[in-house]
Amino acid sequence: MDVPKDQIATLMEHGLYDSAEMLGCFLVSSSSSTLSAEASPHLKAETLILLGDALFHQREYRRAIHTYKQALHHCARVPKQSSGISRSSLSLSTRSSVNASSVSAINENEVRFKIASSHFALSETKAAIAEMESVKTRSLEMNILMAKLHRNSGYNRGAIAFYKECLRQCPYVLEAIIGLAELGATAKDIISAFTQTSSRSTKVSLDQIDPTRWLQRYVEAQCCVASHAYKGALELFAELSQRFPNNVHLLTETAKVEAIIGKNDEAIMRFEKVRSIDPYTLTCMDEYAMLLQMKCDYSRLNKLVHDLLSIDHTRAEVFVALSVLWERKDPRTALSYAEKSIRVDERHIPGYIVKGNFLLLAKRPEAAAIAFRAAQNLRSDLRSYQGLVHSYLAFGKTKEALYTAREAMNAMPQSAKALKLVGDVHANTSSGREKAKKFYESALRLEPGYLGAAIALADLHLMEGRNGDAVSLLERYLKDWADESLHVKLAQVFAATNMLQDSLSHYQAALRINPQNEAAKKGLDRLEKQMKGIDPDAADENDENDVEDVDGDTEEAELM
Repeated sequence: MDVPKDQIATLMEHGLYDSAEMLGCFLVSSSSSTLSAEASPHLKAETLILLGDALFHQREYRRAIHTYKQALHHCARVPKQSSGISRSSLSLSTRSSVNASSVSAINENEVRFKIASSHFALSETKAAIAEMESVKTRSLEMNILMAKLHRNSGYNRGAIAFYKECLRQCPYVLEAIIGLAELGATAKDIISAFTQTSSRSTKVSLDQIDPTRWLQRYVEAQCCVASHAYKGALELFAELSQRFPNNVHLLTETAKVEAIIGKNDEAIMRFEKVRSIDPYTLTCMDEYAMLLQMKCDYSRLNKLVHDLLSIDHTRAEVFVALSVLWERKDPRTALSYAEKSIRVDERHIPGYIVKGNFLLLAKRPEAAAIAFRAAQNLRSDLRSYQGLVHSYLAFGKTKEALYTAREAMNAMPQSAKALKLVGDVHANTSSGREKAKKFYESALRLEPGYLGAAIALADLHLMEGRNGDAVSLLERYLKDWADESLHVKLAQVFAATNMLQDSLSHYQAALRINPQNEAAKKGLDRLEKQMKGIDPDAADENDENDVEDVDGDTEEAELM
């Protein structure tokens, strides 16, 4: 042979995929009689598979599919007695690197798996499933791929079956545990899959698999998250964190739950700890960016985005973080980054949430509802419910808003935020304000420190002309919770009733707590104009210069 076949395997083993691909081109085009398809279809197939692997690792998925299919064509020409399946020729991870001389037979199932994996990478779910349907005996990696493919296609029953098969083969496939929890499986159902072997004929004891019960606690925690039992999830994650301190995965999962239930300060601290332990992690760092934006902490947000870009600028999380960074400067650029995050990963929920929020701000509620519904279809949580309700209200679909809010309340019966959401819908109509008041008060009884409900109730008092009741309510909460949002709301109430000095003191108090609070800064700017006798709604003379500033900001961001 002009080109030794084992050399391409050596290159693959050392991760030199560019060289392996180039050498593979020489190998498959060799004029040597030993490599001719007529003389040795088996050898030709082996060579094509090695070339396909090199292409796959270079993300040239179309070429990889074409090359693997050529290999299967040559496999079909191999005499039956020499094509028995004894072991796979390679896999997408480690088996592709074995020395070619040690491979005695080609496993066509593995080749079909690689074709399916290439289709999956190209988001061609139906083609991937079709390729895998002919594979009857599936490995662990095949089963996890089938679970993902069925879930992406909406075939949840099939996805559940494949996830369970993964756990029968190996109970520590944590992504299968999370997938089953999100698809509605109970903790008992998931744990029962651990104890049944792949042969389904024998069972093993849970004590053999999980003697300290940490895996069982993890299953229970994920099921609590999926069923919106967030308090229970936090307790279980806390118990696990005592056993596994400084566990980046557990800290991240805890921070995600804290962000969902509005414990933003705790979630920010948790994400900071994650970054201190592993400064190069990208998982959920867009969630952290969204929290920093809510706190108007643009200094830390800017640093975070800079760090993420230096780690991997192609990830969906990075585009979401860029999106929230740009929201202040250029909403159109921010929206384009959110859309790019979805193009990179069409199942990335924060991308849809951020896109929906930007569309709502841009007064495009119909488009926002589509984005929030997409997030809801992937996995329902409070943010997608809130986005849908506010979108429906913005374009007058009160019935749909009420239905969605009630759906959230039924899904999360112990959530004060879900109760407030129902109140928000009722508050949208003058006839429903008494009902809204009851829901807000119920939310406050369930969670006395939920300032969102207190502020909503104050707004309700203002709508009905009870300014004194609004001020009393807010001042009462301010005694126990020195929160910037309470100061901003009080400042707005006093400004509306022409009590400008009181308004000024509260805006200043809000800015002492958080100097970056945008609402306080804008409110204070308006108030100062009022106090000088200037119409705060009059056009600013400097508005014409804003376009030039945007160009400067763009250059700075590119340099960053």
